[in-house]
Amino acid sequence: MKRRKVALLGAGVGLASVGLGWTMRWLAERPPAPEQVSVGPPVDIWPLRFERPQGGELVFADLRGRPLVLNFWATWCPPCVEEMPMLDRFHRAQGKNGWQVAGLAIDSAEPVREFLARHPVDFPIALAGANGVTIARSLGNQRGGLPFSVIYDAGGKVITVKLGALTMDELNGWANRT
Repeated sequence: MKRRKVALLGAGVGLASVGLGWTMRWLAERPPAPEQVSVGPPVDIWPLRFERPQGGELVFADLRGRPLVLNFWATWCPPCVEEMPMLDRFHRAQGKNGWQVAGLAIDSAEPVREFLARHPVDFPIALAGANGVTIARSLGNQRGGLPFSVIYDAGGKVITVKLGALTMDELNGWANRT
């Protein structure tokens, strides 16, 4: 009986050692934790200008003075594509109340042109490319995910930001608050 206890104790110590060894190996080989993204101060969007996929420019200074939904999106982002018709409905319905919508595509011109040919919208779309991710991060999108929206009041101040797809209830709620 005593011999059996010693054998079980030895087996337990052996298993614990193997487990500790595997844990130490895993800790040594795992990738380092992602660093915290330093975003600096928020980008002032009002002096910015972006090329439009159909030609011309979207000049943010021209949008100042009225509430704005600024939506960062991409053609390869399923939730972005899904929310475009809803953003267009909001733009058409709330435009008479002063609301505007603008889209900044984190994409190149050709895919955006092709997308807009199949799914036209009445609000302006501009091309931010990879620079759009930097702008979005400075505005509070720490993860750099899409879709990402920034809601501005008529004075040009950020009301709120949202990472992920918007809902019509959220949009109408913000519209009713301003």
